[in-house]
Amino acid sequence: MRLKKIFRYLESEYTSSFFDRGSDPFFVLIFTVLSQRTRDENTEKVTAALFKRYDTPKKLLDTPLDEVEKLIKGSGFYHVKAKRIKEISRQILDEYGGKVPDNREDLLKLTGVGPKTAACVLVYGFRKQAIPVDTHVHRISNRLGLIDTKTPEQSEIELMKVIPKKYWIDINEYMVKFGKNKCTPLRPWCSKCALPLICPFYKNTKGKNR
Repeated sequence: MRLKKIFRYLESEYTSSFFDRGSDPFFVLIFTVLSQRTRDENTEKVTAALFKRYDTPKKLLDTPLDEVEKLIKGSGFYHVKAKRIKEISRQILDEYGGKVPDNREDLLKLTGVGPKTAACVLVYGFRKQAIPVDTHVHRISNRLGLIDTKTPEQSEIELMKVIPKKYWIDINEYMVKFGKNKCTPLRPWCSKCALPLICPFYKNTKGKNR
């Protein structure tokens, strides 16, 4: 009942999709790689600029490294990321027939792809059940008392144990948006949230939040 109340509230607040090109797994993959240690707004700008010119693994692989670096410079760590996405493009062409793999095992074999990125591709590129866990999902699921973990990697494992599969595809999007405008890292907006009565974090920090 408690879990249903949480998801009912999140569903009522957040409905739009992260990706306008959600049917393109390659876009989702490159977007997520570029988003590492970068603000979402910067990632959106550089990925849009990159895909306006080079929207396939073949085009991206054939593009000079310095040109890729120039286009993604706003994402931060662009030297590393440029090499990474070119290598990913090569792997997709050479090892997967030009198509992004649609399973976790093969996605994790791609350069620079970890559990969160693999889960994002499965969810947003293929609409397959997975739980992408970033800092927002890790923070909020612990604050709400759904799990008790120290790292996002641990959170992914524990959330898959306690969250029914019917919620897996949506949990990342809902919690990321919730974490940006209400359940923020510092001084969350508890006064604007409908979950205080079932939130251990609120009960433990009452009077210290907005």
